[in-house]
Amino acid sequence: MFSYEHIIPIEKKSKIPVYRQIAISIINAIRNGILKPGTHLPSSRELAKTLCVHRKTVIAAYEELNTQDWIVIIPRKHVAVSQYIPLLKPQKWDEEKITSSYGHEFKLPFDTVNENVNEETISTALDIVIDDGYPDVRLSPIDELLKTYRSLTYRKYGIKNANKGTTQGTLKLRDELVNYLSETRGLNISAANILITHGAQMSIYLSAHLLLNPTSTIIVGKPNYPIANMAFERTGAKLIEVDVDEYGIDTDKIEAICEKTKINAVYVIPHHHYPTTVTLSVARRMKLLELSKQFSFAIIEDDYDYDYHYTSSPYLPLASANHNGNIIYIGSFSKILDPSIRIGFMVAPANFIVQCTALRKVIDFGGDGYMQNSLATLINEGELKRHLKKAKKCYLKRRDYLDQLLNEHLAKYISYTLPTGGMAIWIKLNPDFPVEAMTKYNLKINRLDSAQNAFRFGFASLDEKELEMTVKALKENILSIENTL
Repeated sequence: MFSYEHIIPIEKKSKIPVYRQIAISIINAIRNGILKPGTHLPSSRELAKTLCVHRKTVIAAYEELNTQDWIVIIPRKHVAVSQYIPLLKPQKWDEEKITSSYGHEFKLPFDTVNENVNEETISTALDIVIDDGYPDVRLSPIDELLKTYRSLTYRKYGIKNANKGTTQGTLKLRDELVNYLSETRGLNISAANILITHGAQMSIYLSAHLLLNPTSTIIVGKPNYPIANMAFERTGAKLIEVDVDEYGIDTDKIEAICEKTKINAVYVIPHHHYPTTVTLSVARRMKLLELSKQFSFAIIEDDYDYDYHYTSSPYLPLASANHNGNIIYIGSFSKILDPSIRIGFMVAPANFIVQCTALRKVIDFGGDGYMQNSLATLINEGELKRHLKKAKKCYLKRRDYLDQLLNEHLAKYISYTLPTGGMAIWIKLNPDFPVEAMTKYNLKINRLDSAQNAFRFGFASLDEKELEMTVKALKENILSIENTL
């Protein structure tokens, strides 16, 4: 019988809710091979007594684990670890334990040489634009953000210190992110583990140019975020594409490649993969983490829209697991606030952040101290949480309404799987209707894939009337092609 009070430590002062602490501890025990597939867990009443918590707290933790497929619940019988979890070798109880994964040094090879960067800007002025998943700026707390911004510019102390320490990001914002990322993502980090960037793309670029060189090899998904691929290709590294299916990137294929080729990094978007919107399964998440340790490669985890999940709490990031500091975790506030507000972040071991900061200083001396501190205030006062709660309700309604419109008007021409979160639907067109032809009648699609004859339909930025107008334009394009068949 396991001593669950040792497996599941409860920190009453932690900002992470107790039920999530229990869930995270059980996930870690499964990941570490302590709890094996099929192992029966204590009843909610028994575990609550052992941990000295309310039974409803344990029930909430079990429901969370069941939703994410870590466990199975057989009503009035038992609770057990899922049989589909890979069998792992248990760790020794006396092994050295480090409380934070980012307490480790980044021991894998990485470059410290600076590189140049070129940018391309594309703009359009068409009447109807299907974006690839942007937030609705009309819902964003921009007014509150700018109100704080203006107040900071009026303070002599704020003006004097606005540009200090912005190369890595203002300490005020990094301190707020330490708490925010702990509460929302289960990350145990310090301000030294965080670099504030101008959006997720800058984080991808910086990590790519430190990790990769012309002798390196990186694995990416197929299809994948094309701008990330461009950043990797700039380093001269070899890109190997691995298929993405309904369970995410194929980790069996990654393993087969690693057995034959030295892999330096794997770029993965586990939460609502871009562009397909699929979520990486629990089994594949665990296997990817094990492969990273076995074959000593870095994981670049792009978590661009973690905050938008509609059916349950999102899976914890790979970065929340025990990974010996091998994961570069990337996120952005542009998907929450406004695409034009370029604030992103990178989380990594402190020695890697130091080099990223040095490289960033060559290409971009620093960020907007006023804006970063304004965002810190927004987080501190709870305004960001309130906005996300409101936005998720609104985006869920828009997703469901778009689903209704697509089924009503375009069902026989398209196929798609309704995503559990995110801000876009990945739509595949029937072979007779090439996606490149969907650009008539003042319609522009920002992200289409000719190889898969598919495109991303961003629904979050459109209200019901705009969704109706956009689906109508799509239908007109399809019918114009159908009349020529």
